[in-house]
Amino acid sequence: MAKAKLSREQQTFVVQSLACFDSPTVVAAALRKEYSVTLTPQSIEAYDPTKKAGKNLAERWKALFEETRKTFLEDTASIAISHRAVRLRALQRMADKAEGQGNMVLASSLLKQAAEEVGNAYTNRRELTGKDGKELPVPVSPVTIFQLPDNGRG
Repeated sequence: MAKAKLSREQQTFVVQSLACFDSPTVVAAALRKEYSVTLTPQSIEAYDPTKKAGKNLAERWKALFEETRKTFLEDTASIAISHRAVRLRALQRMADKAEGQGNMVLASSLLKQAAEEVGNAYTNRRELTGKDGKELPVPVSPVTIFQLPDNGRG
């Protein structure tokens, strides 16, 4: 089906999906499921102004794309998985299921992932002070440097 045959609602759906970083293949599948419309991923790329195929996209769609992308990037609070508690609950469900199925390797891996999540292993925050804001301890050099005797070589 050609681009011109999409309704405004369908075009809006495509533009907003692409602005939220959905791939053209994912958008094509969603369009087929949601609207029973078949469009190739290549045709869908024409609705993405960041791609070469979308360079001639109408201004109204470019504006919608930019506004949707800006809002999407700023509003992670509405994305459930962006919250630690949601991720931990999901990991708990998966670990329970893996353990119930006797898959101890997977259960162990999920427990490790949960521990890392709680320990901030998945953040880029770095502590530049010691505990409770105190100074960091001075690292002790693992090698003691001392002068060797010259053994008369002078």
